[in-house]
Amino acid sequence: MVAESYDAVVVGAGGDGPVTAWKLAEAGLSVLVLEAGPFHGNEQWPNPHEEPGGEASSSVDDLSGDLLDDQFTSREFEMLNELLFGPADHERGLWFRKFPGDGAILQCAGVGGTTLHYLGNHPRAYPASIDEQGHWPIEYADLLPYYREVEEMCEVAPAPFTAKEELFARGAEAAGWDLLEGLNVTEPGYRPQPNAIRQPDGRLHVDADYDGEFTYPDVEGDTLALGNITGNPHPRGAPFEEKAKRASNVSFVPPALRTDNVTIRPNAFVTDVLTETALGDTPAATGVEFRDTWSGTTDRVNAEVVVLAAGAIETPRLWLNADLPDNDWVGRGMTIHFPDSVMGLWDADDLEDTIGKGTVDQHHGQDSAVRFDYPGVGMFQPITAAPGIAAFLGFGASASGFAFRSDPADARWDTTGRLVGTELKRLLAGYRRLLPLFVLTDDRPHKRNGVSVAPGVADEHGPVAQVNFEPSEGDRRRRDELAEVAAEVLREAGASHVHRSDSPPTAIHIHSTMRMGKVVDEACEAYDVDRLFVADHSALANGIGGPNPTNTGQALAARTGEKIVERHFQTP
Repeated sequence: MVAESYDAVVVGAGGDGPVTAWKLAEAGLSVLVLEAGPFHGNEQWPNPHEEPGGEASSSVDDLSGDLLDDQFTSREFEMLNELLFGPADHERGLWFRKFPGDGAILQCAGVGGTTLHYLGNHPRAYPASIDEQGHWPIEYADLLPYYREVEEMCEVAPAPFTAKEELFARGAEAAGWDLLEGLNVTEPGYRPQPNAIRQPDGRLHVDADYDGEFTYPDVEGDTLALGNITGNPHPRGAPFEEKAKRASNVSFVPPALRTDNVTIRPNAFVTDVLTETALGDTPAATGVEFRDTWSGTTDRVNAEVVVLAAGAIETPRLWLNADLPDNDWVGRGMTIHFPDSVMGLWDADDLEDTIGKGTVDQHHGQDSAVRFDYPGVGMFQPITAAPGIAAFLGFGASASGFAFRSDPADARWDTTGRLVGTELKRLLAGYRRLLPLFVLTDDRPHKRNGVSVAPGVADEHGPVAQVNFEPSEGDRRRRDELAEVAAEVLREAGASHVHRSDSPPTAIHIHSTMRMGKVVDEACEAYDVDRLFVADHSALANGIGGPNPTNTGQALAARTGEKIVERHFQTP
């Protein structure tokens, strides 16, 4: 049951909220986590999308690996429908956001948040993006102890190589780039992806022809079965905490519940932050109001501290819809890593000569197990998927329009834009000989980019979020440079055809909408509201240089948890 008051209320149980909740609970504080979406794999909600189930969970004994197996299938379209940003009751449709143009916002609701979708990639920020770009009020060194702590909790390790990673490394080496060592990247080069995915069972390393069961306990750890975009419950049959992908529901929720100080209340959409103001003082957060997404009823809960961890879109939306002080940086400065896609297609004979078989088989191994880092510019990595998602990411949309209208005569790629007809069929027919690379740009914060609330457009939780993003000329140059390096790597690896999507802005990595130094201070407490903290990717002061942001978001969330205890719960 949910009590009337807690030491802390955390709004959001996505990638970062459970980290702060765990830190606060470890310090002995009572913590309520309110999550708008469902709680998969919890026996309080055996049918989370069909009926309301229980009210809250405060015991690690509620977690069930078997139930997670039932709810997370290996059917990609079904799981994309399950893991979207909307209520647990899918009969009610998705929660609407406005994103002008051809782009998309890829997020999901539920305990674990968008880490249910993520590839497990857990690199650190580029040090220069924090220490040299002038956006951060803290130094890179301040994050190092928290990186180490998060990496231990998530069991981060270099990803194992399969044929597709060997092909990538062969191309990068042939193009003259160095193999990088260490976790703090200061020079360009390639390296195995530091992934929050348990290492494969030893038998899969030593016996390439293993034909036994790929279920627990015959196999422990990663099964090298693709599927991290669609939840990934592997290995099947494993207890909840033994699942290979260390999304936050697996890595941080169980230890938080084990403290006996944390209660998680899903299906609870927070609509207001409650404050009190003494005469002449800055307002102070005193609790929140939330709406039950099944029944529609509203309730309030009091707290000594409120922590916003609803994500880089919903956190500023909540601030803007609540009766909180104006700050013209709330929602502004958004970065999304301005992505693109570049892919290579190989002839079977050429693959036989280089990797000893006629297929790349992008569906083998972890979704993204190798990367190219380019501090100051960004990065790129394979983002491999089953055919449906691969087709969407590579061919589904383009800022250039249709490929037959483009003339790439002077470019490093053979085609660019949206493919249709015979050319589309040819490349899709070569799915097993394709290697797609995902470009992530070091886009910089600009005040024009970000989240506002759409005038005259509201849902049951208030005016909806409107997301706007227009890359700068510098962002475009950096993305072009990365696309050219990616094309060179594919060519040097022997690709016979290279295609660039020229993707429209797509918000996959979203950060810096409640920036440190602008909206929150060096402890992530709001300048304008006492006892109100931000502990999600929105607090990042920039896009951390281009690397996947989960590790940095969680490291900062862990640091924020400690700062909350120091400021408001330690006896002088």
